[in-house]
Amino acid sequence: MINRRRNFRTRSQKNNYRSRNGSIGSHNTVNLHNNGNMSFKRNGSTNNLHNVEKTMLKFQQLAKDAQSNGDPVLAQNYLQHADHYLRRYNELNEKKLDKIENKPTDTISQNKN
Repeated sequence: MINRRRNFRTRSQKNNYRSRNGSIGSHNTVNLHNNGNMSFKRNGSTNNLHNVEKTMLKFQQLAKDAQSNGDPVLAQNYLQHADHYLRRYNELNEKKLDKIENKPTDTISQNKN
């Protein structure tokens, strides 16, 4: 008799849940590639100014941690991600300021008519 682990689904398929690795026999392996940013999923949160700022700060902290651990390549990777979110933050902030600036002029022009 072969001692083989049986792969049962222990929960129902909620939200189309699928394993990230996709391979059947990899359930016994340990994930050694946890890079810390797995919790940042792109589900429209890049349009929320607060979430973008929080994500940018998180990547900056991850870059500092990677640099202090002696991994300059990973630190540079995190800094590039942080730079992307900084650009997105500035873009959203600019849109917000444009809305604020344009709003009073619209109400003034409506009151004149």
